[in-house]
Amino acid sequence: MLRTVAFYGLALAAVALLVQWIEYRHFARLLPTEVALAAVASVFVVLGVWLGMRLTPRAAAEPFARNDRAIASLGLTPRECEVLERLARGEANKEIARAMGLSPNTVKTHVANIYAKLGVTSRGKAVDAARALSLVR
Repeated sequence: MLRTVAFYGLALAAVALLVQWIEYRHFARLLPTEVALAAVASVFVVLGVWLGMRLTPRAAAEPFARNDRAIASLGLTPRECEVLERLARGEANKEIARAMGLSPNTVKTHVANIYAKLGVTSRGKAVDAARALSLVR
């Protein structure tokens, strides 16, 4: 704890010293006003970005667990689950068909079945519903 306080104290002192040095150079007419303002602004932008990166909490990556109960209750087939995963990745019907070795019409049929089973009318809503039910990432 003491090391952390000392580190942040030294960092703050260094920033204050830098800003005072820029202010001195400006008052001594060694720096034009625009340059002094840009330098102070740059110092605080860098400080703000660093603090933001440092203080923003990061969620721990948890392993994804598919909700098999929801899949069973909705009656989704394994092929429809695979199509739904590809929809969630943003792939088009032709890309899905090519990757899965199906015809585009078959993919359209699977997508229509997914819409009906999830009770939605669009790809975005299907993906949102699937994510809410933990069917896809």
